[in-house]
Amino acid sequence: MRTLPAISAVLAGALLLTACGTEASGSRPGGNTAPGACGAGAPGGSADLATEGVEITAPAGGLLGCGPATASDTFPLRFQVANHEAEALTYTIRFELVSASGAALTYPKAIVAGVGPGRTVRSSTTLGDPMSRERGGVRVRIDQVRSVPADEAPVVSGPCPPSGVRVTADQGDAAMGLRVVGLHLENCSDHAYRVNGFPQVQLLDQRHEPVTGVTVLHGSGGISTSAGFDVPPRPLTLRPGESATSGLMWRNTVQSGSSVDVPYVRVTAKGGAQPVMITPELDLGTTGKLAVGPWQKSKPSP
Repeated sequence: MRTLPAISAVLAGALLLTACGTEASGSRPGGNTAPGACGAGAPGGSADLATEGVEITAPAGGLLGCGPATASDTFPLRFQVANHEAEALTYTIRFELVSASGAALTYPKAIVAGVGPGRTVRSSTTLGDPMSRERGGVRVRIDQVRSVPADEAPVVSGPCPPSGVRVTADQGDAAMGLRVVGLHLENCSDHAYRVNGFPQVQLLDQRHEPVTGVTVLHGSGGISTSAGFDVPPRPLTLRPGESATSGLMWRNTVQSGSSVDVPYVRVTAKGGAQPVMITPELDLGTTGKLAVGPWQKSKPSP
């Protein structure tokens, strides 16, 4: 299952990621690779370095270094994000590191928050971890770009949002074609917050347009007897610091017809609340169904 973690609207600029060392080409001080030999057979091209407004600006050609490494090795990866839309967006970029043989090695991510309409923002991330370096060098490419309206980006940490609550999604779980992603609601305000029933969800495609032809069910709807989805909904009052959970459940069964993939889901904790856009990467297959569980108060941590 491919899901993405919830993103923070307060995180921007350089992020420290675990990947491998960076170099344009040839040898570097202390290396044992002849100039021009490093990564000579590594795959990659210009289409991998610029897509959906994101462009890798260094290293040139996306080529990452090879040769012996030391524990102190760190290498910058610079990129830029251009927002061509009419509203501020927060971007999550997933890079892919590919070996000279074409094998995927790792998928580091970076988040650039609040890129204004018409603006181009330059950013960078540091790739480290010499243990992952590959003989013959590797290439870095842009694997996936996701963007959400800046005022709807999930806030994982930091100051409490103006809404007084944090709405986030977890990594999800998958088993035998059944997918479940948890929704989490935390009252980070200084007053009580009340919810009743189910969160409201809207399915959105790559262009943030509504997805049609999918039935959103309250409860499991026969998708599975997963615990918690068929609990009767009831009013909840969350005191400051308390939390509630819900969830999304579906199957990725593919039969006749075209598969439906939904990258974005707009979640509203209750009627009139500030929506939050998450990226659970729903691979609904041809099932045409998505189950939503009711809000249930979380048990206090021991």
